[in-house]
Amino acid sequence: MDPRVPAVGVVGAGAVGQAVGAALVASGLCDQLLLASRSVDQAAALSDDLDDMRVSVNSAVRPYPVDLSELRSCSAVVVAVRARFTNTRSTDIRMGGLHANATALRDLAQEFYGYPGTLLVVTNPVDLMTRLVAEVSGCTRVFGLGSSLDTARYRLILARLLNVPVHTVRGHVIGEHGDAAVVCASSTTVNGARVTVPLERVRAELAARPRRISAGIGRTRYGPAGALVSALRLALGAQDGVTELCAPYGDVCLGIPLRFTGGRPLPCVPPLDEAEVRQLEAARSKLRTAYQGVREIPSQPLPPGRNV
Repeated sequence: MDPRVPAVGVVGAGAVGQAVGAALVASGLCDQLLLASRSVDQAAALSDDLDDMRVSVNSAVRPYPVDLSELRSCSAVVVAVRARFTNTRSTDIRMGGLHANATALRDLAQEFYGYPGTLLVVTNPVDLMTRLVAEVSGCTRVFGLGSSLDTARYRLILARLLNVPVHTVRGHVIGEHGDAAVVCASSTTVNGARVTVPLERVRAELAARPRRISAGIGRTRYGPAGALVSALRLALGAQDGVTELCAPYGDVCLGIPLRFTGGRPLPCVPPLDEAEVRQLEAARSKLRTAYQGVREIPSQPLPPGRNV
């Protein structure tokens, strides 16, 4: 079976959208990469830059700038929109853009009402934005990226602390992509055997790593881009496997492992010990309360020409 799909779209040509575009060109996952932004010039510039890359790396993926409406023809669309705001938070940093991003994503989701493909949301706070996009668009295949990146970081950190190869580590981070993330230490294995996880050191590094990246280069971008391409391969049926994505879990959306077979997802939450159950319920409660604030944010369309 040819793993490529006819087209994948990306909305947003900022730092993350640029990294996602480059990863998709390199991946060979699609024939066409359709790029949309509130700024037509920005989408066209990114398309030209990625076209140069395509030739250099001999990729078959052809990028094109398009209007937002043209993305409905895509098999999947990546939502990498970020409204302009100043984040002044020192804790719960990913919640800093809640109001600004919710306004932008509500308007965007209306454009995708009834869209039959897959929407993959990157915008933070991703658990809340995923739920918002799903409810407003009415789409049945809306996922959020967050816990898959947390899990990749967890495996890297634990491999270093235990001095083992990263490919031997199996474990999950679920719940909120943020301060209420749940490290599934009780089910983590190395070479198939249970291990004692130094939780405090792991949690400290999970919190410090994105801050260190943002302080050094302004924003995380390539880690999310890699996790996104991996998730798209599963969601589009190019390969089968498990990844952690934001998806419905009871009355909220949060990160859980999903097993994809032929592009169809099935939740596969690992067994949790008592502490992890409490932590997951705390994450659900936090997100449930926070989403009430999202419902109260009025819709205010962004002016033409503004970068999403």
